[in-house]
Amino acid sequence: MVATSEPPKASFRLSMLIYDTRYRSLTIQVVFLMLFMAGAAWLIDNTIQNLRALGKDFNYGFLSVRAGYDINQMLVQYSNDSSHARAMLVGLLNTLFVAFLACITATVIGVMAGILRLSKNWVVARLMTVYIEAFRNVPLLLWIIVIFAIMTESMPPPNAFRGDDAASSMLLFDSVAITNRGVYVPEPLFGRSLGNIDIGIFLISVDLLAIIAVITLSVMANRALLRNALRVQEATGLRPTTWWKTILILIAPLVALLVALGFHFGYPELRGFNFVGGTHMRNSLVALWLALSVYTGAFIAENVRSGIQAISHGQSEAAFALGLRPGRTMSLVVLPQAMRVIIPPLISQYLNITKNTSLAIAVGYMDLRATLGGITLNQTGRELEAMLLMMLIYLIISLMISSAMNLYNRSVRLKER
Repeated sequence: MVATSEPPKASFRLSMLIYDTRYRSLTIQVVFLMLFMAGAAWLIDNTIQNLRALGKDFNYGFLSVRAGYDINQMLVQYSNDSSHARAMLVGLLNTLFVAFLACITATVIGVMAGILRLSKNWVVARLMTVYIEAFRNVPLLLWIIVIFAIMTESMPPPNAFRGDDAASSMLLFDSVAITNRGVYVPEPLFGRSLGNIDIGIFLISVDLLAIIAVITLSVMANRALLRNALRVQEATGLRPTTWWKTILILIAPLVALLVALGFHFGYPELRGFNFVGGTHMRNSLVALWLALSVYTGAFIAENVRSGIQAISHGQSEAAFALGLRPGRTMSLVVLPQAMRVIIPPLISQYLNITKNTSLAIAVGYMDLRATLGGITLNQTGRELEAMLLMMLIYLIISLMISSAMNLYNRSVRLKER
């Protein structure tokens, strides 16, 4: 009987960290990590030494100091007696507001332009080509300035709306006024408001929270209805009629809530030398919003066009063979499949919109760049602190947008069984 034994394991030697493939990659990563940490430590120490030589320290105490400057467009309460932190918050909200508006309108413009560029109508296709090539090949800053100049120089003054023989008139049943001082639109008001919640930083409207809650619950209920209709269809082969139920679920609760809250609009009215009431959107906001929308919309249009062309033409032919019209084929067959190609570059466009809002300083729109990275920086002399904080805020916003869009991207990707 022969006894077998395993060969003795080789003892560990330092040379194995370089020559053994089991350890080499780990060694390289550890070395590069140490070099990176050493470089970061040197940079931080060098910065501290230079600040000390200039008689400065590193702290954010300036955020609690009185700001002393006004902000012309704001979404929350603010005065020049507020702190620099409050001014930063106002600028941040202004940045998020215009970025949100631009993302929505740029998406609508981009999807429409991308689809129309593939139209078989030669005139429509060429017009979309001219739009795309014109806007995406001219710097965004120029478009912002051009639109701002048009709004400021070409629009009528408020006194042009006065009198029976007025040179200009309001739009949409006398509810919207476009002037050289800005655009005046109706303001949503509540006659039986539920009040506000003071969280210290700003007030949160309970009315808005109630509306968001009702919309969310309505959407969830409608999705449950559609899932049930799908189960019935799979079981019986017949899909129950759901369109009127969907309309009722989505609209009726919201309308009931708005009636209960006494929802109505406050319209702008010309009094004296200017309009009062309503919501005043300054020319700087309008110019930035429109420029971001049409500029980024041109890039999104190309993303949509490439996504549609990435889908096999046989998909459209099969839909036509089943009797679907071109519009239904695009919305039900082509676009859902093209979303897997469109979403990844669309994320980059949303990030570009958020970062490009910093160009608002060219037309005087008080965003994060103009408040924290502009007036606050100049008044306090805290260049490093202001720049690092502003970079961190933009980074957090970008990561949040990327995370949200990646979640949606994972929901529409192909799932293997």
